[in-house]
Amino acid sequence: MLRNLLITGLALMCFTSCVSTKSTIKNIDNSAIKPVIKDGAYVIKEYADSKKYGYDQDYPINIGVIQDKNENIYVDYFFNGITGPNGEKLTYKKTDTCCPFPTKYNKIGGGLLSIYEVTWKGQQKPIHLYFNIYERGKIVCPVGLTIKKP
Repeated sequence: MLRNLLITGLALMCFTSCVSTKSTIKNIDNSAIKPVIKDGAYVIKEYADSKKYGYDQDYPINIGVIQDKNENIYVDYFFNGITGPNGEKLTYKKTDTCCPFPTKYNKIGGGLLSIYEVTWKGQQKPIHLYFNIYERGKIVCPVGLTIKKP
């Protein structure tokens, strides 16, 4: 019991010591309202005005505030609302996490971004999009992808 408590404490200290005291995420907007969900997809109405949105760790797709266990559901809503550049169906998978940052929406005071690899038929090279489940932001379609037609 004491050993497990010690291991948990050490793991927590290591994680929190890696979390920056200041977030580098530039597109957090706590007043942002999530898009409507229709037929298992976000109804996305706007395109990103920056090529960094989603592609840069400082400009992730902020789909929070949600619990870790619900990440897949909300990421699915996002990807079900967009397509490839010419309407292609997207395939995506979580490949990594990165970029520790402080957040008040996690019990340990820090969060990680999730990185998803995205592909579609005819694509030369996969793209990678960053997602943040701990903070809110305007949810729009990243440059190079297309809003799914209703």
